Amino acid sequence: MMKSISFAALALIASSYASATESLISIESSYPAKETADRFESIIKDKGLTLFARINHQKNASGVDLDLRATEVIIFGNPKVGTPLMQCEQQVAIDLPQKVLISEDANNKVWLSYNNPEYLKERHHIKGCDKVINKISMVLNKLGTAATSK
Repeated sequence: MMKSISFAALALIASSYASATESLISIESSYPAKETADRFESIIKDKGLTLFARINHQKNASGVDLDLRATEVIIFGNPKVGTPLMQCEQQVAIDLPQKVLISEDANNKVWLSYNNPEYLKERHHIKGCDKVINKISMVLNKLGTAATSK
């Protein structure tokens, strides 16, 4: 009997872990980091999205005599999409506007990463906003793919 209870508890824990959504989506870039970031910035501006900031962590690190591989964060958004999401669950505003990270790993591969909207849905217990979540997912995927693909 005890083995059955232990097995059931283990199975429940394993199934909960397996269903957890990855928090980040990363796309390998065909371009160097700066070019990937420049391409992403250009694409969002062409699409009419607002660029709030572009943070070059590598440059900031070098300013205090520290080394860091290429690492940039671009903060951008569109109130027509973000506002409906906040209307569903206002606390999601802590994760808005959207951000992408462009970074070079230890193997010299460049990645564009962003928060998975499905993860944000889980994190903030968002209900009834699947249409908005799906739209954000689609847009982020298209923007990321356009910036990283040849």
